Amino acid sequence: MTVLQVPPDAPVWMSAGADIILLLHITGGTVAMVAGAVALVSRKGENVHRVAGTVFFLSMLVMASIGATVAPFLEDGQRPNTVAGVLTFYLVLTAWTTVQRQDGGVGRFAIAGFAVALGVVIAGVLFALEAQASPTGTIDDSPPQAFLLFMIVGAFAAATDLKVILRGGISGAPRIARHLWRMCVGLFIATGSFFLGQQQMLPSFMRGTLWQFAPVLAPLLFMTYWMIRVRLANWATQGETIVHAKAK
Repeated sequence: MTVLQVPPDAPVWMSAGADIILLLHITGGTVAMVAGAVALVSRKGENVHRVAGTVFFLSMLVMASIGATVAPFLEDGQRPNTVAGVLTFYLVLTAWTTVQRQDGGVGRFAIAGFAVALGVVIAGVLFALEAQASPTGTIDDSPPQAFLLFMIVGAFAAATDLKVILRGGISGAPRIARHLWRMCVGLFIATGSFFLGQQQMLPSFMRGTLWQFAPVLAPLLFMTYWMIRVRLANWATQGETIVHAKAK
């Protein structure tokens, strides 16, 4: 289990503060995974979904912000986790602001969000190159391949951000789809960080079995299901619009 480094002669309040920070990080991640699961399976738009989504949003921000801030100071050094924390924070925040803006406008965070997504891609490339050039072939025990997710998700997010900026906003089914995939990928990163990155905390019967990977893959499967439903509903609506227009 990761431990936040504190000097041996540090005062009690500093050691206690480090323990509280890590406790908040773990608690935030645990609550986020539970709330995210409830939001995925509950009926969209209902009170249960909205409450679970709000809890998920807030707890994910807590977990990601703490993770991104303290990662470089952990005893084994986890600088790449700073990038993962920033990416997760960005995905959840932009997903939330997307669905909150009923007018479908660009919003004040659009350009900043695009810059953050682009920064994640650049950081992923730099870390991968540094790991490849390292004598051990890793950076903070992470191989170059570990940064592929940052680059792919960051590049796709940056491209969609730029598309929204150029179009002057987003509305309808594309707005819901944007909210869905960003929330689900954020949950995927959280579940992957725990079930794959903290295997020592899992019971022995789960390690190396489908039970270990099922919670990690579940957000992606649910994302695919809901994205198809949203797109099909959009196509059906467009078809009805065309039929009515021809009838007139």
